[in-house]
Amino acid sequence: MKDYEIIIGLETHIQLNTETKIFCNCKADSWEAEPNTNICPVCTGQPGVLPRLNEEAVRKGALLAAAMNAEINPRSLFDRKHYFYPDLPKSFQITQLFEPIGKGGYLDLHMADGETRRVRINKMHLEEDAGKTKLEHGQRMVDLNRGGVPLVEMVTEPDLRSGEEAAQYLTQLRELLRWIGVSEADMERGHLRCDANVSIREKGSSTLNTKTEIKNVNSIDSVRQAITLEAKRQIELVEAGGVVEPYTLDWDADTSKLSMMRPKEAEADYRYFREPDLRPVVLSEAEIAEIKASLTELPYVRRQRFVDDYKLSAYDAEILTSERGLSDYFEQAVALYAKDAKTISNWMMNDLIRLMNDTGKTARELVLQPEALVEIVGLLDDGKINAATGKSLLTKVEASGKSPATIVEEEGLGLIADADSLRMQIEEILAGAPNEVAAFRGGKESLMGWFVGQVMRSTGGKADPKLTREILQELLKE
Repeated sequence: MKDYEIIIGLETHIQLNTETKIFCNCKADSWEAEPNTNICPVCTGQPGVLPRLNEEAVRKGALLAAAMNAEINPRSLFDRKHYFYPDLPKSFQITQLFEPIGKGGYLDLHMADGETRRVRINKMHLEEDAGKTKLEHGQRMVDLNRGGVPLVEMVTEPDLRSGEEAAQYLTQLRELLRWIGVSEADMERGHLRCDANVSIREKGSSTLNTKTEIKNVNSIDSVRQAITLEAKRQIELVEAGGVVEPYTLDWDADTSKLSMMRPKEAEADYRYFREPDLRPVVLSEAEIAEIKASLTELPYVRRQRFVDDYKLSAYDAEILTSERGLSDYFEQAVALYAKDAKTISNWMMNDLIRLMNDTGKTARELVLQPEALVEIVGLLDDGKINAATGKSLLTKVEASGKSPATIVEEEGLGLIADADSLRMQIEEILAGAPNEVAAFRGGKESLMGWFVGQVMRSTGGKADPKLTREILQELLKE
């Protein structure tokens, strides 16, 4: 068998999280609405209506272009893309082909093996979404709620070489979209949709061979799986003497199988021409500068800064920058704590993220904000509570909204630091364990942990651990 490599380009459709659709005032996100209830004459293509451009969609599209290292075009135009399908009542889609919002660009993938793969962007443009169809009771049903939703379509160059690399691209793109706040990027809800173009060639060749297009892939795992299966099919076909034909393939998530849908269309089939009902989109130099200035520190930059400035491990930095709100939470907490950033990292990695998972909240939605977390860590540092109490305080603050100090006082959770009182309790414990005391004095010093445990059990975990050990060592040597 010859040695082949897989050539992959991805087409992503990104739903911008605007309040309204791109050319009308209908809600942009109507995921839970009944079919055909979030529509109007504009987004259903009724005769005599005119589109009106949503400026927020333009701004967010330009912001995404900046984040993707692309040039923001100061002048962009809309075009009509003609095709007939039941979910497109106008029989054309308003999109951008000749003069789009963004030009060029790339996304650097930071792979698990430490390598960086640059994925170049071939196209980046604004467009409206079509409706959707689904099969119910043997009938093809049409829902136009989604028609007119603002999208950015991004098409990569054929720079990816495996299903895993494609999955990494989507993972990091999704992270970026959420980070800059232009899309929720939820693939299950269709906020981020992906079509994969797949071809094969012998290693060492520079030829781009016939490709197939995989559609209806609604998860990152499915993208990885579908690409791997299609590449395997093409290799087996070519090895058997067959020829790859340019088909559009349908991915069935339930069966994890691909099937032929239709021959793949070419650009000329869509009869593009200028959209006559929309004026050119013109962005001034000042507007472009403002958009670029609003771009926050991007996740991969912040990730490296966390390693360099806070001495975090690469793993901790990756987790803490996986979501912007979590990353901001960490920096706020570190600024308030003003000691060891690693301490805050440990609490967030081990306990705060668990709290987020248990409550289903993001870092920004938590009642337990950075000030409260730092207060808990401070109480522990000052010896006023133990670690177990500190961990319990996270859930107590989240549930009550009270300050950690107030909860400690109201519930009597503070450590017993009165030496005389603690000594009396320890003396009683030792008096009730003569065999263990004798064994310890006979050389079995490993029993110290058992004695500490008994004291903690007796005091409800509120004994000062350091003071407890000091008193035990004193009394056991008598």
